[in-house]
Amino acid sequence: MSRRERIRSAFAAAPDYDGHARIQREVAQTLAARIAALDLPPAPRVLEIGCGTGFLTSALIDQGIGGDWLVTDIAPEMVERCCAALPTSDDARTLRFATLDGEHGTPEGAPFDLICSSLAVQWFDDTPAALARLSQWLAPGGHLVVTTLGPRSFQEWRAAHEAEGITPGTPAYPPVEAFATLSPETLLVEDMTETHLDPRAFVRAVKAIGAGTSAPSHRPLNPAQLRAVMARFAQSGCNVTYEVVTCHLRRAPTFPYVSPQ
Repeated sequence: MSRRERIRSAFAAAPDYDGHARIQREVAQTLAARIAALDLPPAPRVLEIGCGTGFLTSALIDQGIGGDWLVTDIAPEMVERCCAALPTSDDARTLRFATLDGEHGTPEGAPFDLICSSLAVQWFDDTPAALARLSQWLAPGGHLVVTTLGPRSFQEWRAAHEAEGITPGTPAYPPVEAFATLSPETLLVEDMTETHLDPRAFVRAVKAIGAGTSAPSHRPLNPAQLRAVMARFAQSGCNVTYEVVTCHLRRAPTFPYVSPQ
């Protein structure tokens, strides 16, 4: 099974995403507020990548953003859960749902006035290159706004592995400088910390939200190694850092031609 298939399967089977994804919910709400402050058209054409169970979708609705939306995820089970949780249409907006590989697939309905994603694109093989590709689907003046994870994410869990001489399986996220090469309108880096009751609670939470897919070629720890890593992690206080990167790209607007006098 390819890594992409393993990621899709893990999220499809996530047993309690909403109950454990506290950071993800908070990040989505903050992103929605930032999107609401943009100069979007009254009825924008919106593409969401990696909708999950609908944290960002719901937060954008709460912000009063209308228009014609295409809400997507690589896991059809997540699309179904998001669709079931939200109204498909009202006076302000129409929501369409589809399964889509946001890194390599092509959506229907381009160009879009807004392309957005909250803590999903870090699962891409090459996130900066994927954002450059996504930006080609923007209408003139359109916005691409995503949150992703930076390389300092889960640094405490990584450190616990390294203290035992073990290579961690946490994915390697691209450095913030890689996003700067895209000439973003805005590039923000913010640390968020989540504290768990104990190491097992952290491992259970990661599995519950479907985020346990390890880096390519990583070999699972044996029981003795896992116990040693957990003991080291407990010494750190069971805190977990999320380095949240917000990247905002914009396509230049097209202005009407004005004849010189």
